[in-house]
Amino acid sequence: MEKKQRLKSNREFRRVYDTGKSFANKYLVLFFVKNDLSYNRVGFATTKKLGNSVVRSKFKRRLREAYRLNQNKIGQGYDMIFLSRANAKDIDYKAVESAVLHLVKISGLLKKD
Repeated sequence: MEKKQRLKSNREFRRVYDTGKSFANKYLVLFFVKNDLSYNRVGFATTKKLGNSVVRSKFKRRLREAYRLNQNKIGQGYDMIFLSRANAKDIDYKAVESAVLHLVKISGLLKKD
């Protein structure tokens, strides 16, 4: 994933949280808003309730990988934030990937084949 495709600043995160729509499932919350660009920008956040920094970092790596491998299935032109929930602590990669795809599908961002 390229650097331009990441949300980094607090201002960018605030804009998505404040003006975007949100959808949730058991493990994740997805916030998204249109960005008027030809590509998606994405941010990943975890709650401290998930565990210590090692656990949070491991979960974010899994989340980034799940997004990276499935980004071609997602419509373009959105700023998105994937936020973890506390009960996502002990799930494996397949469950993370399934949760990401579920959120993308229910939010209507999934490309139609």
